[in-house]
Amino acid sequence: MAIILLFLVGCGPSGKDGTGVKPIAVNKEAREAGSGVGGGGKSKPINEKAETKKDYKKPDQSEIKTKLTPLQFKVTQEGGTEEAFNNEYWLNNRDGIYVDIVTGEPLFSSLDKFNSGTGWPSFTKPLERGNVAELGRPTYAGTEVRSMYGDSHLGHVFLDGPEPTGLRYCINSASLRFVPKEDMVKEGYGEYLKLFEKK
Repeated sequence: MAIILLFLVGCGPSGKDGTGVKPIAVNKEAREAGSGVGGGGKSKPINEKAETKKDYKKPDQSEIKTKLTPLQFKVTQEGGTEEAFNNEYWLNNRDGIYVDIVTGEPLFSSLDKFNSGTGWPSFTKPLERGNVAELGRPTYAGTEVRSMYGDSHLGHVFLDGPEPTGLRYCINSASLRFVPKEDMVKEGYGEYLKLFEKK
């Protein structure tokens, strides 16, 4: 029953071997992460916005609806969930970064992507922590994550990820746009190229 409920919120339990059933040891720092739940039971982001030279502004709803596909709109603006194992990036292994489909703010890197066996893109950490708002403490049941500037629904973060973080950011492909490493400079993300030079 618990497994069924996890899939209903958007992502299922991950497995280290990619089968979705093998348990993974949880990082102590992740387990002891501070709560983002404020007074009165209201959730709020547990992190502050990242300092950036770029201005990532959320367009108005009419512009967003024109720009996005129906699925992208349903996921990012209405908190929907795309189909597992049938989405654009869950098997993407190219080098590059993932940005918010609405605003372009940098969210995740391929360097932190792993196969969780759930059918959705999974990451151990954000590329820019300040651009990914966690609405509360990460839990085994899943905590919603949204983009900080665009307020797009991204997916959920779980406490069953691999080391070194012990976290699994289970993200909808429909919330993301992939920028390949070779296009990062021309698209204005050249500052992140140095991460791939260390690979």
